[in-house]
Amino acid sequence: MSAMTKPAAHYPALVSETRTHVPTACAAFWLNRAPQTLRSWACFENGPIRPIRVQGRLAWPVDGILRLLKMECA
Repeated sequence: MSAMTKPAAHYPALVSETRTHVPTACAAFWLNRAPQTLRSWACFENGPIRPIRVQGRLAWPVDGILRLLKMECA
């Protein structure tokens, strides 16, 4: 099952997220993008938000996701 087809109950509401950074699949769900899109942003460093790398894995900042979503709504 891909990240885009997982039920919304699997991911907490963005405003109730307690972690500072989330994995790619979680960030992709909130941004309504494919996880590969986020990986491409990280690889080419040309996306609207930048992840940090933790032992070879991407971690996306929750505050960056919130800012990006607020900009899209404005």
